Amino acid sequence: MGVRVTVGVSLKMYFGHRQATNWFARVAEVARANDAVARGEVELFVIPTYLQIPAALVALSGTGVRVGAQDLATADSGAFTGEVSAAELSEVGVALAEIGHAERRRLFGETDDVVAAKVAAALRNDVTPVLCIGESERLSPADAAATAIAQLHANLAAAGPGPIVVAYEPVWAIGAAEPAPVAHIRAVAGALRDEMRATRPGSRVIYGGSAGPGLLTELGDAVDGLFLGRFAHDPATLAGVLAEASALTSPVGTA
Repeated sequence: MGVRVTVGVSLKMYFGHRQATNWFARVAEVARANDAVARGEVELFVIPTYLQIPAALVALSGTGVRVGAQDLATADSGAFTGEVSAAELSEVGVALAEIGHAERRRLFGETDDVVAAKVAAALRNDVTPVLCIGESERLSPADAAATAIAQLHANLAAAGPGPIVVAYEPVWAIGAAEPAPVAHIRAVAGALRDEMRATRPGSRVIYGGSAGPGLLTELGDAVDGLFLGRFAHDPATLAGVLAEASALTSPVGTA
């Protein structure tokens, strides 16, 4: 049947190595206990720090959970001190890479041109980009959709073929007490999905930005899934979101 709902988790730099390793072990148990994950109808991916990637790959082996990286270089090799290439990430088993997060754009000055180069690097090395898109200021749904689509085109300007995951994360909702309103998410995610269907088949649009328990049920099929942050630090909460995702894969809405 194939993937019907995608749930991703970025750990940012919150966990030390021991804490992350323990978390991976608990997430492996959560994944094994979820039939929809086992069947491949719900896709779960986790994005730890670079140093935590090997431990994640070991702990999550055989669970169906994919492991990603939080960034990558624009080049595949060379004199780029401190960078990690998509080529090396792919070599060790990394399946996805988070690209263009609002924090990277704000804290490290990543422009749309830099993001576009990173997307291209990921795709040419068989790493699926998790491309973060979102308006900086709170706009009307129509204006937010137009802004998101323009950003999407700019960030895919150098991209070769291949599906991507678009993480719609309105910057004003990241770290907020509540996610963006459901109607807002529906409008912008719907516009992004329509654009992806027309230009890059097989791609998915998931929502991030204070995403947590209950939101996926509210959104239903308006998005292809969620991109979680701090709410997934508790594996029990992650298990609850995966149960919501499982319910959406059932024809009658029950897991």
